[in-house]
Amino acid sequence: MSRSTGRRREVRGRHLALAVLLLVPAALASLFVGAGELSPLDLLRADSGAALLLLESRLPRLLAILLAGTAMSVAGLVMMHITRNRFVSPSTAGTTESAVLGVFVATVFLGAESVMVKMVVALLFALLGTLFFLWVLRKLTFADVVVVPLVGIMLGGVITAVTTFFAYRADLLQSLSAWTNGDFSSVLRGRYELLWLTAAVTVGCYFYANRFTVAGVGRDFAVNLGVHYDRVVNLGLLLVSATTAAVVVTVGNIPFLGLVVPNLVTLVLGDNLRRVLPVTALAGAAFVLACDVVGRVVRHPHEIPVETVAGVVGSVVFLLLVLRVRRVAG
Repeated sequence: MSRSTGRRREVRGRHLALAVLLLVPAALASLFVGAGELSPLDLLRADSGAALLLLESRLPRLLAILLAGTAMSVAGLVMMHITRNRFVSPSTAGTTESAVLGVFVATVFLGAESVMVKMVVALLFALLGTLFFLWVLRKLTFADVVVVPLVGIMLGGVITAVTTFFAYRADLLQSLSAWTNGDFSSVLRGRYELLWLTAAVTVGCYFYANRFTVAGVGRDFAVNLGVHYDRVVNLGLLLVSATTAAVVVTVGNIPFLGLVVPNLVTLVLGDNLRRVLPVTALAGAAFVLACDVVGRVVRHPHEIPVETVAGVVGSVVFLLLVLRVRRVAG
């Protein structure tokens, strides 16, 4: 083992440990913070009410947060590589808004079908929306990396406007709010299990991490190394769309998660996707956990949706990242 390789592994292990240290306290806080009173002492006394609250609400909510945070941060990391732009994520490429439109269409025309059917429709819309975003980018040439996500945000705004208009006509604005505002307060046992699909997607991203890294360097380089560029990019878009659809259908949109977490992690550990993916996954879960706990504590016993807290924190970090890019470029 070379000296440089050993140093790189040492950095990776240290940051993995740091991510776990951030995740564990936030996970414990998530179990014992909320409108209903629950403490470790209640569990030790074998209180039946406390056990019911833990198994039916708190534990499913914690698992949903971990799965959604892990999956969306990894999806953002993959999207950042295959689009070769640090500011492109599901929330800045129209992917999330397209998934919401898909859920709305499925609700209107397939309202009696299962949640899985709605997720498949949302996946198709998310994939089509992302492909349209990439098609627009190929038609336009930008020298500024910041302009690319702005195009995606404008595209997402147009899709949201269309969805809102038809939701108003169909008297489904309240349902639309549930899909656009990320919130874990309604997560109970039996209502979040669809998110386990995102765990399988995350594992798939890890196995294809090296191919995504090569594709992120560019088409010519990837082809010279024997990588089927188009197939890898399409697979990445499919995995990102599936993750986004599952999260939107189950808990709603969590803005900026797939943008700020991968950027912060890669700024520290570099751009090798396979190396940074575990840390990114843990950091994403910790980020959502922290936002959810803050939302439950600020107005206790009432809750602020995680979408609001993540939106405030994520927008500030996003602006700082943009200013950093400007400073480095200048």
